[in-house]
Amino acid sequence: MQINGFNKTTLLDYPGHVACTVFTGGCNFCCPFCQNGDLVLHAGQLPQIPEEEIFQVLRKRQGILTGICVTGGEPTLQPDLDIFLSRVKELGYLVKLDSNGYRPEVLESLCSRKLVDYIAMDIKSSPENYTKTIGLPALDMGRIRASVDFIRSCGLPYEFRTTVVKELHSARDFISIGEWLKGCEAYFLQSYAESDGVICKQFSAYEKPELEEFIRILKPYIDNVNLRGVD
Repeated sequence: MQINGFNKTTLLDYPGHVACTVFTGGCNFCCPFCQNGDLVLHAGQLPQIPEEEIFQVLRKRQGILTGICVTGGEPTLQPDLDIFLSRVKELGYLVKLDSNGYRPEVLESLCSRKLVDYIAMDIKSSPENYTKTIGLPALDMGRIRASVDFIRSCGLPYEFRTTVVKELHSARDFISIGEWLKGCEAYFLQSYAESDGVICKQFSAYEKPELEEFIRILKPYIDNVNLRGVD
């Protein structure tokens, strides 16, 4: 598996667990506000971390770490993701998978084989504005909807989350998202933050009161909707 980043300990990436995080290279989207631009645009030029280095840490920290988060990039593009996760599960770890949801067949296969314990799916925007936020001229929105429907019915803990960008998201988008995700288990809004890794440095963040207004808009549709990472 192409691994281009490794955080040996995190309390943030897997809710309720002390975990490590693996970053896979490559993505089928090109969201201009993405914080991991090198993983999306230049993954082939980045140093690769051998899988065995990951497993050495996992074996050494059994009893300390309880889970692993696999993120990216887009992990479901990795052809040997299932083999990697099988090895992780053999060591007794819980697996959180982050995904953009464009490969629902991979999500279904991994879940059917009990290789995933928690799914976090990015909701880029309202269905009508999805292409504007993923940096591509077109996409099959049916694949995104299929992943949402599967995740909601698969029986695993899950969350949906949206990185909110002032230039790309409006109150109208969150009304539409609320109608789409109505009654889902958990939905988080994350504020955009500029960093050296952002693909396009032309965006800005909403102020906290504005984000709280979006939460108010969503509340009639989703009980468990919250801000994440906003002071």
